[in-house]
Parts: sequence; structure tokens; C-alpha cells
Amino acid sequence: MLSPSSPAPITRLPDGTVKQFNPLTGTEVWTVPGRARRPLAVASVTDALDPAQHGHWCAFCEKRYLDTPPEKSRLVRSPDGTWRTLERLPAESLDATVADFRRIPNLFEILSFDYWRLNHGYVPPEHVVAHERDYLASPAGRVHVERVLRRRAEANGTSAAEWDAVSPDARLAGARSLFAGGHDVVVARRHLADRAADAPLPASSGTLTPEEHRQYLAFTVEAMRSLYADIPPARYVAVFQNWLRPAGASFDHLHKQLVAIDERGRQTDHELGRLRLEPDLYNDAVLQVALDEDLLLAETDHAVALAGIGHRYPTLEVWSKSAAAVPWELTPAELRDFSDLLHACHAATGPLVPTNEEWHHRPPEAGLPMPLRAMLKWRVSTLAGFEGGTKINVNTISPDDLRDRVVRRLGELRDHGLIAPVPLGRECAGLPGSLRYRDAT
Repeated sequence: MLSPSSPAPITRLPDGTVKQFNPLTGTEVWTVPGRARRPLAVASVTDALDPAQHGHWCAFCEKRYLDTPPEKSRLVRSPDGTWRTLERLPAESLDATVADFRRIPNLFEILSFDYWRLNHGYVPPEHVVAHERDYLASPAGRVHVERVLRRRAEANGTSAAEWDAVSPDARLAGARSLFAGGHDVVVARRHLADRAADAPLPASSGTLTPEEHRQYLAFTVEAMRSLYADIPPARYVAVFQNWLRPAGASFDHLHKQLVAIDERGRQTDHELGRLRLEPDLYNDAVLQVALDEDLLLAETDHAVALAGIGHRYPTLEVWSKSAAAVPWELTPAELRDFSDLLHACHAATGPLVPTNEEWHHRPPEAGLPMPLRAMLKWRVSTLAGFEGGTKINVNTISPDDLRDRVVRRLGELRDHGLIAPVPLGRECAGLPGSLRYRDAT
């Protein structure tokens, strides 16, 4: 139940202004008439790409495996359509298969290996040390690692002459960070979407097939589980996806990032504090409000998508109904349903809208249950002086307009078989209390 002292989640004024208050975060947002008519999409980022350079357009492309740090694992698809994970491949074997998705270390980590080593006394597990040892034992692996370390050193200000003056063994002093770090990237194969249209489009999450997106999601969840297992001091693994440069992406190439951190984050701590007093917080403050305001976008047996209230940017929210305590304990059906709705939201958004996808989940050591959810934020405006001075955010699209726009587009995509055949809008069951996180064991 919402606190009587809290502002109403949505207040619609006679002139068309919509004032919003996010019941979870306390963020205040106004949507004013007229500002929603600005275009959402950015200019295509594909016009300057030379077709002759297919597979070489950026460091994440499928023919530039050696331009990234040694991969931890890859997901490959066999001709019969089955999927398999290959782990810790040697450098000589990288081109033997085509990776639909690769898990690689981020060369420029948010928290470095030395952060964990010096601040927490972190010692990598044996399988990580063995991967480093085996990779460097081959001439190709050693050359690859040295090349990547040189690139990082030069980016940090080391000149080519200074690097060349360092002994071969000393150059590899930082190799451990490429194998034992806590900041990973899950990279998709395509740079451009598979389509025969005259104007190519970047390959976003929404241009994947539903099955490809399910594999992408499951591969990411396994990477999250692995980081928690390999780095015991990590209290939280942040998972996010920056799509297109206006949303913070270094490359306009589809990838997710996972960052192990030694704090849970202020918002997670805030929600845990409220859960001690309001155990049905998410059903009351999120799902019931969405039902009351008619903001459901799509629903499956195990997940629900809705137009978010009180976000700085137009936001599509996808919530798992599962009682699983942590993401990797979702059943295959539960993870599929969550993936299908998130994929549908990306497809409805389109590949030319900059977005941030942010995951929220229960930290493994937290004593209270929390549901898995993802926020898909459309980065279609820029925070400026008004927001900074008043702490009132101007969001250009109201939740009602967002619902209408997205449900209409989802219907078109469903009719063409481009998303999973899920119930949309008022077709949804919309049952109160259907987030089952409190059933977690």
C-alpha cells in the first residue's frame, strides 16, 4: 500500500500537463504538452560503413577477435539450430567457429583487477589462473595479450617508444587483469541487421529473433552468476546495455556490460529498507499502480511489461513474476518469458533510438526477496539547467502516450511474426499481486 503522505503516482492537469512521482525512487517528473512531438530516432550510424569491410567495422565485429582481450566464453549455433557454449578457447582456435555471442573482459574496467586485489586481497580462483597460464603458453596467445596490453598502455599515455623499451616479460605484467577482472562485455555477432532493404540498420536487440534474444539473455545471466562465484567480495553485479553513442556506447555494436562492485548501490539499499516494512512493495507500488492507470504493455505467464511512471526518460519496464531468489535460478520458461517481453520492447523501440537497458535484481547476500526487472530507457532528451535547479525532470512522453505508441507498434510486430505471440495491452490478464517474489525460498 502506498504511503498516504506520498504524492499521487500520476496527476493529470486540465491543460494536458502530466505530473508523475515514482513510488520506488521518489523521482519527480513532469510531461508538458507539445514537447513530445520531437523526433526520437538519431541519424543512421550506418551510412559511412564500407560494405567491403563487412566484419571489420569496429573492434567488436566478428573478424576482429584479436582486437579485444582474450574471451572467457562464446555461444555458437550449430547448423541444426542447437546452441553450445565454448569456454577459454586458445588464440589459435578463435576463427574455428563463429561466435553469435562472446563474453570478453572490458579493456577499460570501471573497477580494475587491482581494485579487488589491493582493497580486498582478492586472489583469483584456479580456473582463472589456469586460463591465463594456458593462453600465454602459446605463441599466438602471447602475441595477442601483448598487443592488447600495448593498446591499453598507449591509451593511458605510454608512447610507442616507451613501450618498445620495456622487456617482453615486463610487458606482460598486467596480463592477469585481462583474465581475472570483474568487468565483462557480452558482444553480439552482427554489426548490421540482417535485412535486404536499401538502407541498412544497426543490429539492435530488437532486430534479433526472439530465440536469439533468449540465448543472449541466458548467456548474460550465466556471466552474472560466474562473476559472483569468482569474486567473493562482490556484493552486486550491475548489468546494463548502452545502445548507440548518445546513450553512452563506445561502439554502435550490440553488447551488454556486467560490472562487479563491492556495494549494493543506494537504490537497492533503499528498497531493502522499505521491504522490511512493506513486504508487498513491488505489487503495491508498481504493479497495482500500473493496473489502476491502465499502463500494461504486454504479459506472459511469467513476466509483465508496463509503461513506467516517474522516470527521467520514457521507460519501458519488464518485471519477472518468478519466485526465484536470483536470476540464474529462473526456470527456462521463466527466463524465456522475461526475454520475450524485453525483446518485444526493444523491437517496438526501434534500432535508431538511443537506449539504456538497466537490470535490477536481488543481491545474493540480501536477506529479503526482490524480483528481477529491466528498465528500457529512451535517451531522447538531455537533462539541463531546469532539471538541475529544481530536481523536477521534464520527460517528453507521458506514460499514457508511451503505452499507446508501444502497444500499437507491438501489434504490428506481432502480426508480422517479429516478436513472440504475447498478449498486448488490454488483452493481458493483469491480475493484482502476480509478482511472486515473496514466495522465494
